Amino acid sequence: MSKRLTPQRRHQILDQLARDGEVSVEALARELATSEVTIRKDLAFLEKSGLLLRRYGGAVAIPRELLVHDEPVSAAKQAIARLAASRIRAHQRIIIDSGTTTVVLIPELKGRDDLIVMTNSLSVANAIRELENEPVLLMTGGTWDPHSDSFQGQVAEQVLRSYDFDQVFLGADGLDLERGTTTFNELIGLSRVMAEVSREVVVMAESHKLGRRIPNLELAWSSVSTLITDDALPDAARDQIRAHGVEVLIAPLIEPATA
Repeated sequence: MSKRLTPQRRHQILDQLARDGEVSVEALARELATSEVTIRKDLAFLEKSGLLLRRYGGAVAIPRELLVHDEPVSAAKQAIARLAASRIRAHQRIIIDSGTTTVVLIPELKGRDDLIVMTNSLSVANAIRELENEPVLLMTGGTWDPHSDSFQGQVAEQVLRSYDFDQVFLGADGLDLERGTTTFNELIGLSRVMAEVSREVVVMAESHKLGRRIPNLELAWSSVSTLITDDALPDAARDQIRAHGVEVLIAPLIEPATA
């Protein structure tokens, strides 16, 4: 392939990213007949423009959740949150991780002042503070990560290890039938600590996240107690996840009332 002008080359990178979900510097340099230094400059420019996230050796697509902040909450997320809330017993200590699905859980805790809730997310914390008779709220602190919109790092991990918890509720960018839950974020240490210090690990994820090509393994299935998802999950996928010892719960959608 002959050399392309810079705008054309960058459009090609974005086209491939949209198709495959990730790109590598080495492969792009070969396919676009240019140097790896040039490709790294392209990726840096595109990341600065908010069009991708750079990762070691390449880049990944920006998760849709980070691109759209004001979209209506889907019926599937609401159903997942309702079912997750029904699993929380009185006087429990729980962790709610950052994420666009886990934050939907908060309105379902209305009136639950019998709970202690730890979170690393300002969005989750602010939502809890808006509740009437809100639960006791604890924050991890730590190093702020703008990509995940949450606190991460060793300080946050040390705080978590100072407690023990009944349940943790985590989201996922992807569901890999063989490996477990996956994420675009490279900072996966805190999620793993959350799982370590909790008796039950509950993953809340819509079924459309199944099979997404995401490089970073967050939690192996052996670390997950329960997956709560929607009824679009194929039966074969449900059986395969259950074979890993995970309880799979399907959240029923509430049909709108008819006149």
